[in-house]
Order: sequence, then structure tokens, then C-alpha cells
Amino acid sequence: MKKHILLFLITSLLVGCSSSSLTDLEKTSQYTGGEIMGDATSFYWVTENIQYPVSSADYVNDGQSGWYKTDYKWANGSVRELIRKGETLENGKGLVPFSIVIRFDQNGEAIYQQYRLDGQILPLTEAQLVRYLEEAQHVATVVNRQKSQGTELIQGIWNGKSFKSCSGKVYDKLEFNQTLPKIVATRLSSVESYIALLGNKSRHSVEVNKLLLMADENQSCIQRPDFSNE
Repeated sequence: MKKHILLFLITSLLVGCSSSSLTDLEKTSQYTGGEIMGDATSFYWVTENIQYPVSSADYVNDGQSGWYKTDYKWANGSVRELIRKGETLENGKGLVPFSIVIRFDQNGEAIYQQYRLDGQILPLTEAQLVRYLEEAQHVATVVNRQKSQGTELIQGIWNGKSFKSCSGKVYDKLEFNQTLPKIVATRLSSVESYIALLGNKSRHSVEVNKLLLMADENQSCIQRPDFSNE
């Protein structure tokens, strides 16, 4: 009888540990970030468990050259699917729409790919496939670095006196850690503006490490791309 009880206790402990580990692995956290490189302003989002990214996304505005947003799906530390939509500048046509869908196997080989540019289906080169994987990894790398620095992507409306974030919370002030160009400082002091920034939030204020984007108050908050239902 004692052997049966002991066996039951050991089995229960093993099942409990296994369930606890599985639960921990299934827990996810959300992080954000962004950067400016040349003319391109980028917003990043990452969802990760305790080991790897589960999904990520970006929104990149490259000025007059176009813009795009991407939804990445990950598995075991590797990108398994990439869906990108946007507009790109074509000679003689201006901005034209494009979309990309790529699915990768566990070895990083593209097992499905579709590239549409202005209504035409075109092939993707090996160099392009490698670049898209590098861009996905770049999103995760930048967000992890900024997370360790205590900064995140924050968007909202500044009316000259208070800042209302896209989540609806109101902060009494913005504290800038950088010297702003005079034209930007003047605008922030006199015109209601949408702003996107890298920084951190306290109870009553937002500390700004880097101003990413400023537009008029009619600019909508930029949401994380999600093409999972398409």
C-alpha cells in the first residue's frame, strides 16, 4: 500500500512540475520600441515567452519612398511566417501597392512565397529572402536592447500642457532628455500635436529619450499590424 501511495505522490509531483513549466512557457509579455535610420522611422512590437519571440511586427515609414507594415510569426526562435503590406515608389508611377507573404520551414528555407507589386506577381530573390529574415531579427534585437534600457514606444497627443497617451492615460508633463530643434520646441509649446517617442512613464510624467515622429492632432495612433485573419 505504501509503495502505491509513494508512486502516486511521485507521479503527481512530476505532472505538477510539467504543468508548471508548460504554463511558464505559455506566458507571454508584450514589448515595444522604435528607431530612426536615415529617412525611415520605424515602430516595433514584440510578443515573447520566457525563451523566444512568439510574434513581432513593424511599421516603417520611409518618407517619400513609401511605407510598409509587417506581421511576423515565430516558432522556437525562428521566423516561420512573414506578411508585409505597403506602398513603394516606382519610377514613373509614384507610390504603388505591394504585398509579400513568405512561409519558412524550421531550417529557414522558404517553402511558400508570394510577391505582388502593383497587381503583378513577381519572384523573390534569395537575397531578398535573407534580408526579410534579417529585418525580423533586427526588430527583436532592437526591442530587447531598448527593453533592457527601460524604454518603450509611447504614442499620444500633447496639447502644450498635458500628454494623453493612446491608452487614454493623461500625464502632466513631458521631460525631454534631448535638445529639441527650435521649430519643434515652438510647435510643442503652441500647437496640439500627435507625437511618438521612445521613453518611459512614471505616475505623472513621461520621460522622452528620443522623439520619433510628430504630426498634427488628427494623426491616429499607429496600431500593431495583425494579418492573422487574412
